[in-house]
Amino acid sequence: MKTKILTIDGKSKGEIELPKCFSVEIRQDVIAKVLEAQKIQQPYAPSPVAGKQASASGNIKHRRGVWKSHYKKGISRIPRKIITRKGSQFNWIGATIPSTRGGRRAHPPKVLSFLSRLKMNKKEKMLALKSALSATADKKSVEKRYQTIEKLDRELPLVVESKITSIKTKDLISSMKKILGEKLFDLGLKKKSLRAGKGKLRGRKYKNNAGLLFVVGKEEKLKTGAFEVVNVDKLGVTDLAKGSPGRLTVYTECAIKELREMFK
Repeated sequence: MKTKILTIDGKSKGEIELPKCFSVEIRQDVIAKVLEAQKIQQPYAPSPVAGKQASASGNIKHRRGVWKSHYKKGISRIPRKIITRKGSQFNWIGATIPSTRGGRRAHPPKVLSFLSRLKMNKKEKMLALKSALSATADKKSVEKRYQTIEKLDRELPLVVESKITSIKTKDLISSMKKILGEKLFDLGLKKKSLRAGKGKLRGRKYKNNAGLLFVVGKEEKLKTGAFEVVNVDKLGVTDLAKGSPGRLTVYTECAIKELREMFK
């Protein structure tokens, strides 16, 4: 399987042999399984000593004639802290337990429960990565993901000469317009918009789109905020297929050569 190598002006420079991973059957079930296993939730939990920092004693005695006893006081048997004291008379208030003011939470979330991930087989992970790569070269998958595209007029996968990593941001954007065309460029550009509704008040003020993914070689660097950039050795299923397989992806010539070595 071969594809065109495009110059920074969007013209054909020649052809390149694609790795075998681009012609693998797209297994959406395996991709979905890996994405589920790799989900990360930000751990949150109260402080381990929250609600326990008062000097409250849990075993106040109820026997008569005992110092600091609840006997004949007509009060419930809960841990209490002393506010004021006069001889053997105490002004107690409940503390520590969940039913008291300022006490600990009953069943708080625990950090360890967030850190445990689902286990995955290595072969399944590899199959999911190959399937996700294959979906970036499949027109049907890309058209299905981006429903505003009626028909793709570009040959997939998009491979650009490695010279693109050395040009400035302004030139990069103008060359990407030529490579993608106006419609695809508009889809591939990262956008940030203000959310409509009350979500603005609840920590979800902005909405971001995924945009285009730029895959570069191990030693290549591309600094831009317009697109998401990933090195070949750090490429994962979440980069290629989060949401659904068939993300709009551009590979450099060097990245394709390195993928061929990885998936021999």
